[in-house]
Parts: sequence; structure tokens; C-alpha cells
Amino acid sequence: MIMFERLPTAPTSQELIDRAFRRAKKKAGKKKKRDEPMLQIAGNILSDNLANLVGKYPSFEAVPSFYRDLVDAEVGVDDMRIHLSRVGWASKQIKIVAREHLTKMRKSQDKAVLRRAAFGRMASITRAIGPDLVFLNDSRKKLRKMPTVDPDLPTIIVAGYPNVGKSSFLIRVTGARPEIAEYPFTTQGIGVGHFSCRNQRYQVVDTPGLLDRPLSRRNDIELKAVAALHHLPGVVLYILDPSEYCGFPLDEQLALLEDIRSWLDLPILAVANKKDLVGYPDADLSMATQTGEGIIEVLGRLIEILEHTERDDPDA
Repeated sequence: MIMFERLPTAPTSQELIDRAFRRAKKKAGKKKKRDEPMLQIAGNILSDNLANLVGKYPSFEAVPSFYRDLVDAEVGVDDMRIHLSRVGWASKQIKIVAREHLTKMRKSQDKAVLRRAAFGRMASITRAIGPDLVFLNDSRKKLRKMPTVDPDLPTIIVAGYPNVGKSSFLIRVTGARPEIAEYPFTTQGIGVGHFSCRNQRYQVVDTPGLLDRPLSRRNDIELKAVAALHHLPGVVLYILDPSEYCGFPLDEQLALLEDIRSWLDLPILAVANKKDLVGYPDADLSMATQTGEGIIEVLGRLIEILEHTERDDPDA
């Protein structure tokens, strides 16, 4: 997501201290009265760098709910706020220390002593937020890998056990290989594709590692990541493989379908795939992703559900 791709690298506390003091010494030059400019420059560099770092993070109140839940699952929104708050506090404290010592220096004959004392206090403040800077840098690496899912586009979320035909459906509908986007707690990444119908753009999301096993098998953090799907304006296409060539018995597939229905508050369309091999009349619809049979009917029903859901949504 763009707002996370632009997050800056957080320097370590020692890198920041070395940079500020080195530049202050260089810019002040070899003038006799250089203690005041050195303090002013060092204080500005430290304070401004920390303030700019905090300012590059978006307000999590303004982040779409889908992404806010992912951030909470991946790094913890409350933890992020605490660490950003501490860095913001350090920026203000360093500015206060610099201002107080500059005032004292104007009335003192021993400016070097005051400058060194100020440097010591500013360095201590910066070192105190060392763990916060490490947290922000580690979080940045994770947040930059958030999936490129548009939380405002009508979405078809493809679910079901592995090898039932989910990727084949996505390719058939979008006409291209999906973009593979990383997603918290999945090793395969999710597939994202797009298509348009009657001047409306839709996205199709294939969910390997997300909606392919019962909720009871997930840990608390994984549950948060999966729960983010609640916020997408979407419909779930649950694909069954009655032939069981996918390697999972039909009764297990049906049990997973009921499991998803019990907790995911989105409309679900259950479709039997591989109708060219075996029929299954209990599904809502049937198709064969390998031959393309039934794809248009399934897609039409999904679009109908999405349009109906949007009409019923008071916020739409």
C-alpha cells in the first residue's frame, strides 16, 4: 500500500547522534564562537529527524479498516502508537534542552562546558528511545509488504481447500496471471486480479493460507489477519471439488464451508468445480475452470450479489 511503501528507514540512536554531532562540528567550522551554532545545529538535526520520522506515519484513524486490522495483526496498532509517541516526546525534549542551554550560554563565559552538557543530555534522550527506533524500523519492513488490495473496490474473495481450482478461476476471470502480494502470516502470498463489467472495476483475491483451513487451527495473531477480510466490500466464492482430486474429502470441504459461514460476515456463494468430471447438485452453482464451462454464470451471480450488497449498504 502506498502509505506504507513511503515509510522512511529509522536510524539507530547512535547513528542519529553521530550524524547530528558530526554535522554540527563541520558546519560550525573553526570559529572561536562556535559553541552556540554547534548546539543549535545539533539540536535541530536531532529534533527535526525524529519529528519528521513520526510525521511520515499515517494517522491510524484515517487508515482503511482493512489495513488497520492488518497492521494490528502484524505489529500492533497500540504498540505502534506508543513507540511513535515516545519518539515524538524525544523530539520535543531535545528542542527544550537545546533552547535552555542556548539561553544559559548567552550569559556564560564558559560556553563549551554548557554545550558539552547539552550534547550529553540530548544524546541520553536519543539513546533512551533506541528500542523505539528499532521497533519502527522492524515494523517498516513488515508494513511495506502489506498486500496491494484496494479496500474500496467490490471484491470477490476466493476460498476453499488447496487445489480445488481457485487460481484457475482467477486466471479465467481476469485473463491474466494474478499479481502475487504478500499477506501477513501466509508463505505463498495472495493472488490479486482485476476485471471490469459495465464500467465497474472489480478485484478478485485468491487466498492461499487464509480461507483454506478451519478457524480453530489458527493462532490469535492469524485470526486478526484473517478478520481483516470482514472490511472488504465483497462476496466469498467458496469452491468445492466434488471429485476429491484436490486431496480433501468432500465432507471436510463442506465442514470448512460451514466454518467460514459461522464467522465471516460476508455473503458466500458455494460453487462446485470440475463439473466436467463429476456433478454435485447441492452447490449453488457448478463450473469447470479447466474448460471454462459455467464461469460466466458464476461470475454473473457474484456481480449480482455485489450490486445487491452495495444497494443495501447505507454507507455506499
